[in-house]
Amino acid sequence: MKFSINGLDAFAATGGREFDPSLPAVVFIHGAGFDHTAWALQTRWFAHHGFAVLAPDLPGHGRSAGPSFATIADMADWIAALLDAAKASKAYLIGHSMGSMIALETAARHPDKVSALGLIGSAAAMTVSPDLLNAAEANDHAAIDMVSIWGLGFKAELGGSLAPGLWMHGGAQTTLQRCAPGVLFKDLSACNSYQNALTAAASVKVPTTIIMGERDLMTPARAGKALAAAIPNARTVILPGAGHTMMAESPDELLAALKR
Repeated sequence: MKFSINGLDAFAATGGREFDPSLPAVVFIHGAGFDHTAWALQTRWFAHHGFAVLAPDLPGHGRSAGPSFATIADMADWIAALLDAAKASKAYLIGHSMGSMIALETAARHPDKVSALGLIGSAAAMTVSPDLLNAAEANDHAAIDMVSIWGLGFKAELGGSLAPGLWMHGGAQTTLQRCAPGVLFKDLSACNSYQNALTAAASVKVPTTIIMGERDLMTPARAGKALAAAIPNARTVILPGAGHTMMAESPDELLAALKR
């Protein structure tokens, strides 16, 4: 589905069904360097079970025009503008990694537009290693290697995939390679510099679920628990054996947590 937001073309997948603003809306927000395809399995379930689904490509990603944004706050304002463009009054925001920070900041900046939060692979602070930042700034393929290796858990690196015909590691690398030069660096820099998570968390008034991977190397479960402690009545779920990219590694378990 195509939109015009702030004068630029934007794209959002709808899970295989036409977006109907009269239905409860769910917005899926991807992580650094990725796009709407990260949510292929989850969006289809929600779209075929009574929800209106949007899985946008953030500006400069996938099929949305750039430039990409440099701050989480700007990305959060863009999500609010997307809801306006879609004529959705409010939505359940589900974000992964960088997307979880965007969802959280959107709830803080635009509380009237958010009905619930699902934060996947999230943390009170998303510090990025200098080696990864330097590689991303140089557009060095090593940055893609680091993100895909650290982002996928042990089971994913064995080569299997619960989705027939797919290869998790290769799929992650291919998506990251499609990024325009500089996009991954701006995303990672935005995560690294975001300091408002705990303040935003304390202001959240909607039901919130934080979903963590037991073997997540990028946002360890202890970091997710620290964020959960700052959100009133947040519910936490730990997916056994999962790494950071839970949408592909543990799709059924993730879906069960999001449905609740």
